[in-house]
Amino acid sequence: MNLEPINSALSQLRVLRSSVGLVFETLGTGVRADHGEEGKEQKFLQELQELLNSVNANLKDFESCINDLTPSQTPLNLANSAYLSLETNLERQALYPHLVQSYKWHDKLHEYSTFASTLLQQNSLKRSYYTNTKRRRSLPSSHLATPQMVENLIGSIHYNNMNLKIARPFMTNAILHITIARVLRAAVILKGLLIEWVTVKGYEESLLDGVDEQWTESRHQVFRKVQDHAHSAMLHFFSPTLPELAIRSFITWFRSYVTLFADPCKKCGKHLHNTLPPTWRDLRTLEPFHEECKQ
Repeated sequence: MNLEPINSALSQLRVLRSSVGLVFETLGTGVRADHGEEGKEQKFLQELQELLNSVNANLKDFESCINDLTPSQTPLNLANSAYLSLETNLERQALYPHLVQSYKWHDKLHEYSTFASTLLQQNSLKRSYYTNTKRRRSLPSSHLATPQMVENLIGSIHYNNMNLKIARPFMTNAILHITIARVLRAAVILKGLLIEWVTVKGYEESLLDGVDEQWTESRHQVFRKVQDHAHSAMLHFFSPTLPELAIRSFITWFRSYVTLFADPCKKCGKHLHNTLPPTWRDLRTLEPFHEECKQ
């Protein structure tokens, strides 16, 4: 069906309605101030005559457009909307404008969807519902290390005046017993290559007698302070990607307590402060400090 004559007729109808509206607007306004004082009625009539001539010309153009229209050979199917013309109830007759508005909305939706389809065909989206064969390398988990890996790591660490021994009272998870000269002992509870807890006691205190001894604190305040500092160092050296380096760094730092009762504080130069030796070791330089002097 050729829609060009229909569009032309509708356009001409809008022009005709606009010209008729100007005529009624001029009649409603009457003589205006811009017509002047002299001959204002004559000017008003002349303007009205021009508008009427314009309406007459537009009407002829509209009639010619109507004559160019050819009636459809097939009957127009209005579906259920055809029954609206038979309705006598004024409230139901008001449904027709809503149907026209709905038709315009659907027509605009069809137009926009056509534009969107054209654009999407020109720029096709590359999507795949299949997983890519190249997957991201999973990060190593320090708590999933095998017992052999733990044995090899601890066996490769050697320091003077330090003894390392591994016990496995829990079958899989290991407990690393550290003895530093005749100064102190420590139990490092491991889960794979992850340090979970550190217990520090004096050299003469029991640490290897039972499992409960691995968790009880020392009866001496100095070793309880060292245990608190060991927990801070444990968290400082923790590395999820380099667990071996974390354990080596912690053991190197902990070995600096071999001079717990020998070296003075690097800041105040004293051996004792509040009846305690320098219990803190710098995490980078391993220098001894009192807890109050490390700030």
